[in-house]
Amino acid sequence: MSENRSAARNGFAGKRVILVNGIPASGKSRLAVELSEQSGWLQLSLDGIKNPFLQRLQNVDRPFNRVLGQASYQVIWDIVAGAPDGSTFIVDAWFGFQPKDVLHTYLQQAGVTQVLEIWCQIDAERVAERFASRVGERLAGHVGAEYIPELKILAGNAQPMALGPVYSVDQNNVDENRPVNIVVIHEWIINSFHTQTQ
Repeated sequence: MSENRSAARNGFAGKRVILVNGIPASGKSRLAVELSEQSGWLQLSLDGIKNPFLQRLQNVDRPFNRVLGQASYQVIWDIVAGAPDGSTFIVDAWFGFQPKDVLHTYLQQAGVTQVLEIWCQIDAERVAERFASRVGERLAGHVGAEYIPELKILAGNAQPMALGPVYSVDQNNVDENRPVNIVVIHEWIINSFHTQTQ
């Protein structure tokens, strides 16, 4: 039986969301996928929704890319809104690309009653290195190497949304030999959800 069906059957009211948040190239997507595999909760990714459009559209510039990002963001919350009570979602995005009030409104409209956040913290030089290594792998329409100076500034200013409890993950030293401890993060999520319902 899935986690979502089990929660609904146990009478859980509303919906639960884990925001996996961080600036581009901070390691949030890999973390979100691993958390989904660990928990069985559905992962919704901003790029996962946007990329099929980038595969089919030509000459996508940065302003249009941003519009696609806003539309993809809306799709995520429409999916959550259409889900039954008792559902739990992992949402992977750089939430800072939209005002916090927009996120708050979407959460309310989607019937989300519990929010947790995994914040992927990363330093400017490390994120620049990661971003540069992936530029050639990204679909046309995404920002390229010209974005790196802006990204480094963002790394020094970005903050979590903090609409619920926040678990901060230091992504500066995460690699194949030193992965994120998903088991510990999953346990924190379960305990935090339980504490919120007491």
